[in-house]
Amino acid sequence: MSDKNWKNLNGTWEFEFDLGASGKDRRLYEQAAFSKTIEVPFCPESSLSGIGYTDFMPAVWYRRGFSLSGSELAGRALLHFGAVDYLSYVYINGSLAGTHKGGYTAFALDITELCHEGENTVVVCAEDDTRDPMIPSGKQCRRYHSEGCSYTRTTGIWQTVWLEFVPNERIDTFRLYPDAEDGSLRIEAKTIG
Repeated sequence: MSDKNWKNLNGTWEFEFDLGASGKDRRLYEQAAFSKTIEVPFCPESSLSGIGYTDFMPAVWYRRGFSLSGSELAGRALLHFGAVDYLSYVYINGSLAGTHKGGYTAFALDITELCHEGENTVVVCAEDDTRDPMIPSGKQCRRYHSEGCSYTRTTGIWQTVWLEFVPNERIDTFRLYPDAEDGSLRIEAKTIG
């Protein structure tokens, strides 16, 4: 993939704690700026994030600007997240682009219709109540201090974020079915457009 087909969005983002998990009610997705910065893709519990806050965080918010050209919007603009723990809400220019549940899986959203040529804004809200037994937490500690084989929690964005520019008509996914006996390969593809 050439550099013209994607943009890495890792790096410095604006950041806000939402210890009351009231940010959606307060419409933080429309706020012009947040009070802190964070280095994505490091979680806020990590010292590499520049935050290093290890207490429980029921929700956190991220904000970042990005610029798009007309040629990048000629097809579709997909916003990819390697992982966001746990329940994420993604806003583009103040409008909800989509949600994702699951802290360990990658996801992508087609944000084309919400973008325009020039400067755009992405805002991410990540809700993660590690003490809720219905939310998978792996080996993240449900107590304040790490103990035994459980470690400090991971909240919010903790994998790479990037934009991908794809044509309107494309192969979305495919599977390969080899048959060694007759030397054939069957391809099953899902197309878009």
